[in-house]
Amino acid sequence: MASVASPTSARRARPLVGVTGPDRGGAVAWELTRLALRRVGADAVRITAGNPHHASRIDALVVGGGADIDPSLYGEAPESMSKVVEGSRKAVRAHRTPALSLVLAPGIFLMRKIFEKHTAAGVDSARDALERRLIDDALAKDKPVLGICRGAQILNVCLGGTLHLDVADFYVEKPQLRTMLPRKLVKITEGTRLARVLGAAPCLVNALHHQAVDGLGRDVVVAAREGNGLVQAIEVQSARYAIGVQWHPEYIPQHRRQQALFESLVAYA
Repeated sequence: MASVASPTSARRARPLVGVTGPDRGGAVAWELTRLALRRVGADAVRITAGNPHHASRIDALVVGGGADIDPSLYGEAPESMSKVVEGSRKAVRAHRTPALSLVLAPGIFLMRKIFEKHTAAGVDSARDALERRLIDDALAKDKPVLGICRGAQILNVCLGGTLHLDVADFYVEKPQLRTMLPRKLVKITEGTRLARVLGAAPCLVNALHHQAVDGLGRDVVVAAREGNGLVQAIEVQSARYAIGVQWHPEYIPQHRRQQALFESLVAYA
């Protein structure tokens, strides 16, 4: 396993990207994100609430997926979370298709099982506070930011936006997918920075979430939606580069368009 380059030496030649995650779990997402960044010429350092070292030295920021954001940060009562989340999990379990994953990609299925095993439950207030500070600092210093799943959500919350506590109501006619495979079709908003990165054609992505952006934060615009209108990507208009995607590009590195998200982040760094 390759080591992270020293921030005091090779960082000038290769941008250093901070990647946030939980203190416990998240190893698969971290390793795949680090690999994606390495493929496009950057080094990565993992930043957690318990290990925030080098946070001030990074050239770009990836805010990773994980636990739900504390609902009190966007005006929801904390006690309203548990019932909504359990209802969503029951609905998602009813529509999972593990056999398809086994047929198409045994390796992806294995990673999916590992991912689910280590997925954090509930909220992580220490991580919320860390990522809000990192995002505020990155935006103030015009460092590029890529939010992934939870990362897109907290980017919106940092700027005063709100979230859907649960997205089950959007899936009345079609089942709510939960899959690491790119099976969800999203439409990219024309004229956005995301459209310049991915192209304007509709895009197939994966889906591992039960919450999503609702009310937009300050200077935040929608960069992609799925067919039912649910927001699938956002970006901050005033930032040089601040994009949040609801899906996990690190889990589908074989798709050139998804790798372009990391490539463009590093180019801006």
